[in-house]
Amino acid sequence: MANDATNPSEQIDDAELTLEYLLRRMRFKSDFPALSASVTRVQALSDSDTDSMQALSDEVLQDVALTQKLLRVVNTAHFRRAGTDPISTVSRAVALIGVGGVRNMALSLMLLDHMEDKVHAQQLKVEFLRTVMAGTLASELSKSSKEAEGVYLGSLFRNLGRLLVSFYLPDDAEQIRNLCAKDAKDANGQPAMDEAQAAQKVLGVSLNKLADKVGRMWGLPDGLLACMAPTGKQIPSRLLTSQADRTSWLASLANDAADSMLNANPAELGDLLSGLNAQYAKALDLSPQAVQEAASRARTRLTELTRVLNLAVPANSPAERFVDPYYVDAPNANQADGPSAQALGLTAEDGALVAGMPLPAQDTANVLTNGIQDITNTLLESFRLNDVLHMILETMLRALNCRRVIFCLRDPKTGALLGRIGIGEDVDKIKALFKVPLTMAAGATPDLFSVVALKNADMLIADASAPTIVNRLPIWFRDQVQAPTFLLLPLTMKRKGQPDMVLGMIYADKGQAGSLVLNDRELSLLRTLRNQAVMAFKQTTGG
Repeated sequence: MANDATNPSEQIDDAELTLEYLLRRMRFKSDFPALSASVTRVQALSDSDTDSMQALSDEVLQDVALTQKLLRVVNTAHFRRAGTDPISTVSRAVALIGVGGVRNMALSLMLLDHMEDKVHAQQLKVEFLRTVMAGTLASELSKSSKEAEGVYLGSLFRNLGRLLVSFYLPDDAEQIRNLCAKDAKDANGQPAMDEAQAAQKVLGVSLNKLADKVGRMWGLPDGLLACMAPTGKQIPSRLLTSQADRTSWLASLANDAADSMLNANPAELGDLLSGLNAQYAKALDLSPQAVQEAASRARTRLTELTRVLNLAVPANSPAERFVDPYYVDAPNANQADGPSAQALGLTAEDGALVAGMPLPAQDTANVLTNGIQDITNTLLESFRLNDVLHMILETMLRALNCRRVIFCLRDPKTGALLGRIGIGEDVDKIKALFKVPLTMAAGATPDLFSVVALKNADMLIADASAPTIVNRLPIWFRDQVQAPTFLLLPLTMKRKGQPDMVLGMIYADKGQAGSLVLNDRELSLLRTLRNQAVMAFKQTTGG
């Protein structure tokens, strides 16, 4: 693709044209725009944003499969403290692990979810595992949890160019790998090219330029873009004091170590990792065995990840070297290279990859029960009221597979219930419509929502189009919300010597009449959730 012009401006123009051509080719695959939108939204969430916890939870909850996979990962031994109950809501996962940690997990799983090309599936899994190994290894080498979050993402996205070409331009990726193969020779019998040279020959631009172009298109922050750029060949011989420099060189070390783990003979790996440790020791202040120890911990974490995600390691692939059991006998030169993936139960019977296997069906009562336990644990700690309410709404959304769930709170000025918090489809627009009066003018007839709140009566409307229901609905609901089936759970607080006070109301709906069905146990659990909201109010206000 690239021409041989020596004029620098012509070379730049040629590179830009090539990049645009490659991006057009990638856009022909329908999931590339979807991936772009998801990455853009998730990475934009920052720890300094006070709403980032809820915003990240909402983003993850839009994808049921991503939600289930993320909850599986956060319940692995690495993230859960010993003796703690399982984490069953994304909101609590964010509260415990942090916005940065969950954001990094979500971005990793998004990359995995977009690898649907079955023809090239095995190679794609190798690239994914190598990339996650680099990120995990970098986080294990970090000095703090904050540094670990940043360097994980930097190490992950350092491989963005390779991943994009593998996902969306698989034939070009195969050509690059062939040119880089150990036994590959050029026409003059010279050694194989390195990856940068091969990519330039096949694509006309480097993988780094492709990654930078896409990263800017996705709106990745400048610090992350800088970490994605190559650091150069010369490792600093002085201690790095700048966090940006340290993050960038940690990403380089992690990727070098991941390459060694993928490509080296197991008998030679220890010496290779020790060599890397020595090269980077001064710049990154590493102990003598830091890289080997971090690699061991990272391998354990990656092994656990493949198991909880049902992500089979390609049979007879070098990627098997990323999982723990492979190394059981590796130190013995007389032993075989380790058990096969089939022997470890990491592949299906035909050797096919099973990352896309259906997720187990969710049981409504179990999801509600687990959510209640999550909220109970939260109420025993220091908490923010909004976070607890968000967990309650999330539990209902997932358990009932709702279209949207909204929490209405009593407005002290008007006395009406107003939509304040919500999750689901068009929720920002819809929640603003909710205005449920609690006091009526003389002779006025209260609508259904007001009656439910004032009488403290739970109400499930199976078909909102029924003649007996339509005329009792608020005009704003009939004209703009138009939900065919919905549930109302009012919240009241008992007060000594005074009438009960209506605090709020939880609203949930679905998109098809008759689809919101509850048995006695499920309704009882929903009422428990509602009571937890009341309890959170009492603890917050001291009531």
